[in-house]
Amino acid sequence: MKAFLKSDLFLRFLGGFAIGAVAMFALAPSDPPMFGSTAVAATSTHGKAL
Repeated sequence: MKAFLKSDLFLRFLGGFAIGAVAMFALAPSDPPMFGSTAVAATSTHGKAL
């Protein structure tokens, strides 16, 4: 097990995972997605009778 944890394959995977995790937080959008608000607006009846 120690040999696997010190292997080059594992260290490259761990480094790639760390870079990916940092990039996900750094590049995450701060605004809410637009499709959520338009879907809610499209389902409203604006006071009309069904």
